[in-house]
Amino acid sequence: MSSSHRSPAFARSLTQAALTLLCATALGIAACGGGGGGGGGSGDGTIGNERPLESSQAASTTGRATVLGAALNSPWGLAFLSDGRMLVSEKSGSMALVSADGASVQARLSGLPSVDTTGQGGLLDVVVGPDGLIYFTYAEAGNGGSGTALARAQLSGTALQNLQVIWRQTPKVGGGIHYGSRIAFAADGTLFVTAGERGVEANNGTARSDGSGVQVASNGIGKVMRMNRDGSDVSVFSTGHRNPQGAAVAPGGNDLWITEHGPQGGDELNRVVAGGNYGWPLKSYGCEYGATPGEACRIGGGVHAPAYVEPKAIWVPTSTAPSGLAFYSGDKFPEWLGNVFSGALAGATLWRTVLDANGNAVSRQEVASIKALGARIRDVRQGPDGNLYLLTDGSGGRIVRLAP
Repeated sequence: MSSSHRSPAFARSLTQAALTLLCATALGIAACGGGGGGGGGSGDGTIGNERPLESSQAASTTGRATVLGAALNSPWGLAFLSDGRMLVSEKSGSMALVSADGASVQARLSGLPSVDTTGQGGLLDVVVGPDGLIYFTYAEAGNGGSGTALARAQLSGTALQNLQVIWRQTPKVGGGIHYGSRIAFAADGTLFVTAGERGVEANNGTARSDGSGVQVASNGIGKVMRMNRDGSDVSVFSTGHRNPQGAAVAPGGNDLWITEHGPQGGDELNRVVAGGNYGWPLKSYGCEYGATPGEACRIGGGVHAPAYVEPKAIWVPTSTAPSGLAFYSGDKFPEWLGNVFSGALAGATLWRTVLDANGNAVSRQEVASIKALGARIRDVRQGPDGNLYLLTDGSGGRIVRLAP
């Protein structure tokens, strides 16, 4: 990390995190009582009809983290333009155009819609589509409250033009939490967008039966939606989701993976299948808030099968709050090829999950250089140079490059 970008507070955080890392290496992450890394399991797990992987291993030492200089305000999503420059969405409703070296913000774009910044709302994910258009999600206010909306526009200089809202979550509801809101493109050119359940469900294993319930098939609450790039042929791809803040398609195909927040524990890594029901709010490996963590309090008993799709991996007993998801397909880290990377907010780390040939999660590690930063990680993307790029969360958010 370049010393020219370290603040005193950041340096103190780095020192504290380093001490935690030493404890983690010697005793195991869970034994240190560290930032929500999971634990409670013993060794690697398998998936299928067996218990999902829930343990965390010692931190990986591979990779060097450099904090780049562009000053950002609560960044949420990161996308690369064809010339190497970056677009970064900021929760307040701004979108920053960042130089290719990450050193500075060149401009903040005009032409964005009004966004609802209440609670967890704001300008959320941003992706450059295969057609070169800019796709982004945001919290949109309207009749009944607010909901996730998906728009696309052309980038011309420092302006977004010909903006179209191509999908709106319905119904709009009150409250400012659980927008979900990640975008991923499949190889066939269609797109997925994740929509959170907006906090409408209690964490007690019962489901609402009115029009706002997650288990209601006809609405956009707690769903993954699939559609054409112009918003046509929209359909519910999967249901039973709580707050999916990570989404990525495996390279070269249409295989969607997501991460989502559980309640108290029970965060999930899911391979999303068409028509799949992922159980929320009837099943979770997490517990109702205020309960003593452990298997006895798991919502609906925890086990999803056979009625619902089992997660590929979980974080228990403490939530790591996964945000951002990326498959590694570059050449800078050959030992990481095909691995899945997920940021963590509560966990303040970057997780590397190894999958086997059948898509089962067989091990999970924290990346040491990112864990040492002690920063909440909001997003993770692979850059065109083969390095990984992350966003740290909050008013002093930055872009972090992870290179060999």
